[in-house]
Amino acid sequence: MARTVIITGASRGIGKATAQGFVAQGDNVVLTSRKQDALDKVAEELLAAHPSAGVLAYAAHAAEPDQAAACVDAAMARFGSVDVLVNNAGTNPYFGPLADIEPILAEKITRLNQFGPVLWSQLVWKAWMSEHGGAIVNIASLGGLHTELGIGYYNATKAAVIHLTRQLAMEMAPLVRVNGVAPGIVRTHLAKALWENHEDQLRAALPLGRIGEPDDIADVIVFLAGDGARWMTGQTLVVDGGAQVRSSVA
Repeated sequence: MARTVIITGASRGIGKATAQGFVAQGDNVVLTSRKQDALDKVAEELLAAHPSAGVLAYAAHAAEPDQAAACVDAAMARFGSVDVLVNNAGTNPYFGPLADIEPILAEKITRLNQFGPVLWSQLVWKAWMSEHGGAIVNIASLGGLHTELGIGYYNATKAAVIHLTRQLAMEMAPLVRVNGVAPGIVRTHLAKALWENHEDQLRAALPLGRIGEPDDIADVIVFLAGDGARWMTGQTLVVDGGAQVRSSVA
C-alpha cells in the first residue's frame, strides 16, 4: 500500500530529488514550499515520469502554523494519511559573525530552520502518526557538528535540529521513528555561495573526490523513512563525501 510523504522545501534541490525518490518507489508525495508555480513545475515533471503517481502541490510557508496546518489537512483530505514527513525547508540570509547578526535575521533563520521541523512534526503527529505510526526525517547539516566562520548562526540552528531529532525520537517512540541527515556541501541553491567559485578546491579536499548532489542526500532520506531503517531512531547520519575523515587526519 502506498504511503503518503510530505516534503517541505520541495520545489528544488534536495527536496525535489527526495520527491523523485519516493514517487519512483510508488509513494504518494505532497510537495510544499512558498511558491505554487515552482511546485506545479515539479509536480508536472513527476507526473510526466510516473503518470499514475499520487502528487499534490500545496504552497505553504514552512514556518507559518496556519499555512502548515492547511497543507497537512489537504494531504489528509487527498490521501487519507501522512506516513512520512521530511523536514527539508531551510534558509540562511546572513553571512558573518554572530556579533553582527541583526535580530530580524536571527529570528527568520531560527523560525524556519529550528521551529519549522517542530511545527510540522506536531501537525503530522496529531493528524495521523500518534495513532498509526510513521517516520520523520529532519535535514540538519554537517555544520551543526562543528564551528565555521560566516555561517555560525545557521549552523547553530542545524545543531538544534540534531538535538530535536533525538528529543522527538524519544517522545514519539515507539510509534514514530525520527532520524536526521547532516549533509556536507551539496550542489543546491542554498549552498551555492559555499561551492560556486571554488568547487575544484573542495573536490580535491574530499576523499570521495566531488561535492554532493541532491540525489546523494535523497537516497539516504528514502532509506531512513523505509523498512531498511526500521530499528533506527534518534540518529543523524552524516553524508559528506568523507569531509570529516579528511579533517580528522589533516
